[in-house]
Amino acid sequence: MRYYVIAGEASGDLHASNLMKELKLGDQYAEFRAWGGDLMQAQGAVIVKHYRELAFMGFLEVIMNLRTILKNIDFCKKDLGAYKPDALILVDYPGFNMRIAAYAHKQGIKVFYYISPQIWAWKQGRVKKLKATVDEMYVILPFEKDFYLRFGMDVHFVGHPLIDAVSDYHMSHLSDSSQRFVGAADQRPIIAILPGSRKQEISKMLPIMLAVSENFPNYKFVLAGAPSQPLSFYQPFLRDFPGVEIVFGKTYDLLGQAYAAVVTSGTATLETAIFKVPQVVCYKGSWFSYLIARQLIKVKYISLVNLIMDRAVVTELIQGDYDTDSLKAELQNLLDSKAYRANLSVDYDALYAKLGGEGASRLTADLMLKNLHDSLDMSASSI
Repeated sequence: MRYYVIAGEASGDLHASNLMKELKLGDQYAEFRAWGGDLMQAQGAVIVKHYRELAFMGFLEVIMNLRTILKNIDFCKKDLGAYKPDALILVDYPGFNMRIAAYAHKQGIKVFYYISPQIWAWKQGRVKKLKATVDEMYVILPFEKDFYLRFGMDVHFVGHPLIDAVSDYHMSHLSDSSQRFVGAADQRPIIAILPGSRKQEISKMLPIMLAVSENFPNYKFVLAGAPSQPLSFYQPFLRDFPGVEIVFGKTYDLLGQAYAAVVTSGTATLETAIFKVPQVVCYKGSWFSYLIARQLIKVKYISLVNLIMDRAVVTELIQGDYDTDSLKAELQNLLDSKAYRANLSVDYDALYAKLGGEGASRLTADLMLKNLHDSLDMSASSI
């Protein structure tokens, strides 16, 4: 079968690639055309556009790039229509993907949505559009199934694919567990810096994260560079912080040996929790975007860890609360308080249990293939 897959971010590239791997196991004739990244390409997808060209963060940034976004939507519709897939698979990225879902539905293309848009946070009325245009939805957060049921939409809770990604990492690195990540010469505990993947958010988050490193000389700070950004983008930020190391493509290696982490809100907060690394979660956008978000967003927390647990498990420093002094104080507490670290470990275990266990990609692929095969059987029986 022919699949058209759209993922607009680095995390979507990861989850879509794992899903594609499982689809190929159940469909030996699977062909993929996609908007995504290197991981999806490694699974055999023909990449139409790389996600590096698609990532715009915040209300103001979207407005400033609206012409480009609309051109991409128009191009995608034409490309999708020309490819005529058996199924369209959308991975998160709601501003773009919900428009493509509506178009594909009108064209009679089966629409699968993997990883729900976070409409439970704001614009909940968009459930009606999803219900009208999506054939099946596969959600990865435990509270999402009940949320959709309130609107009369039955969705599949498949568990979180990060469980599989981290489990696969641990299995493939069992023999490397004794190796020191930053080299044997430097025995200081590691503090991981995860500032996000988009240029806009990195530019907002990274300067403060780097600034606090000077207050903790007994720790080694290591920055996880985003695969979508070149080293040259980071070099101006790092110029005054020669003690901070930057690595690319080794985020899980970094988390596997980190003593603590400073993390921009997003998927990375959940990855950090699954690795059981104590963390401070941070977020700062443009004031325009922040003021609009305050009016629209309907959730109490910004990090996935706290949202899933429905309480403040990890500290969140948001917008005006995110400054050098606040981050320094929270990081100091994270490093020094044995009681806080012990309680956090217990909470992380409870979080892991809520995420549904392993097999999200496999279960999602099985459900998609069942739907497609059932549709083929119905078509055959009607002839």
